[in-house]
Amino acid sequence: MGSRPLTGDEYVESLRDGREIYLYGERVKDVTEHPAFRNATRMTARLYDALHDPEHRSVLTTATDAGGEGEGFTHRFFTTPRSAEDLVAAQRAIAGWARLSYGWMGRSPDYKASFLGTLGANAEFYEPFADNARRWYRESQEKVLYWNHAIVHPPVDRHLPPDEVSDVFVHVEKETDAGVVVSGAKVVATGSVLTHYNFIAHYGLPVKDARFALVATVPTDAPGMKLICRPSYAATAAVMGSPFDYPLSSRLDENDTILILDKVLIPWENIFIYGDVSKVQMFSGHSGFVERFTFHGCTRLAVKLEFIAGLVAKALELTGTEDFRGVRSRLGEILAWRDLFQGLSDAAARNPVPWRNGAVLPNPRYGMAYRWFMQTGYPRVREIVLQDVASGLIYLNSGAADFRNPEIRPYLDKYVRGSNGKDAAERVKVMKLLWDAVGTEFGGRHELYERNYAGNHENTRIELLTAREASGELDDYKAFVDQCLDEYDLDGWTVPDLSSFPGFEARRSSILNE
Repeated sequence: MGSRPLTGDEYVESLRDGREIYLYGERVKDVTEHPAFRNATRMTARLYDALHDPEHRSVLTTATDAGGEGEGFTHRFFTTPRSAEDLVAAQRAIAGWARLSYGWMGRSPDYKASFLGTLGANAEFYEPFADNARRWYRESQEKVLYWNHAIVHPPVDRHLPPDEVSDVFVHVEKETDAGVVVSGAKVVATGSVLTHYNFIAHYGLPVKDARFALVATVPTDAPGMKLICRPSYAATAAVMGSPFDYPLSSRLDENDTILILDKVLIPWENIFIYGDVSKVQMFSGHSGFVERFTFHGCTRLAVKLEFIAGLVAKALELTGTEDFRGVRSRLGEILAWRDLFQGLSDAAARNPVPWRNGAVLPNPRYGMAYRWFMQTGYPRVREIVLQDVASGLIYLNSGAADFRNPEIRPYLDKYVRGSNGKDAAERVKVMKLLWDAVGTEFGGRHELYERNYAGNHENTRIELLTAREASGELDDYKAFVDQCLDEYDLDGWTVPDLSSFPGFEARRSSILNE
């Protein structure tokens, strides 16, 4: 019998493993039932069930290619693409999964397939741990394992080199026959509570000490691994309202955590790079991860903006402003941002670059453009919503319970009704969904996420520039300008096909001398 992904029920059960999760001063006993995580767990389970659903399976899945026993199937993005056609199929699978969470799950299981799907073609890069790469390529495909990552040093003493912040930054304390013992913290492990493994690497500050030269994966239930959560929007929604009041944050909160490793033993078989400072520094540029995670993120963001555009259109109809010229122009702007990101995703897939062992990568120039435009585009979309829906977002009653109070229900029906014949309950339902998208803590966190998760605002620009300098393209662009400059000088045109019209020069001199 061939391998297959986990079902939704199997995924839920796999999280009941004793992992150390802390929220509001207490250890969470069972993440699958805790109000902060229960609904997010079930939304993720939907993704796994879709892999087995005939309605979705042809778009989402393909045969495994990692050499497992029998013929199995997996999510398309977990396999190595070898053509533009493969990447287009993966793009559709990413978008198909994203639509099941309305574009709001940035760290769904296929996100880290951006890395896992490279391991088949790129195993040799990880020598002497190449066999680990091949094994994880196979195992992650067979079950569609849910990985996340934590790759950034905490914002503590960043003005110092890492080896002077060893009390905070992740580093190896000692080697043993079984593996390496690791301590330190990482920021910010988004969604890790819901995952099977957390990928540990470095991004940002240069690593010079071999103790910090580590790229590895750690099971979420590993002894000594602890996740300390930020406030839970889902738990707040469960206490303060209902799904009617918080329709997104109550089920799509990918809780961000402080990831702490306290003398965690990482077995040798879970290591990709260790002790090789130069290779750790080369990881971002040689792993294929950056090219693929930007492709994933761009594809998902286009789906998210489809949802926001449709939601804004409904809100404008409810306020009766859908035909105002300025309002229409800005709804068109939201659609333009959506089309920009869809176009960048299409271009990355349909113009791949050759890579290792016959594999291809999404074209990185479009991924780099996405990294910059997302930092401008998403805040602009949010600004449009706040500007054009305006008071409609807060001219709302407190919650669903108000509609069950016979003393105030008649007032709500009269004074809070929607335009175009829509009743008050429908208007409030749409507006609360839009407010959850842009105005609650959940909505504010999503702007922060879209701005920063692909790199800070300076790095995204500098890395794009550096890439063009390294490829020689910037020199080509300057040479293009030189070609224009060479066609004229102080005495006029230097090319034979253009004329300086001496008669006009003489006439100008005459006028100036009068």
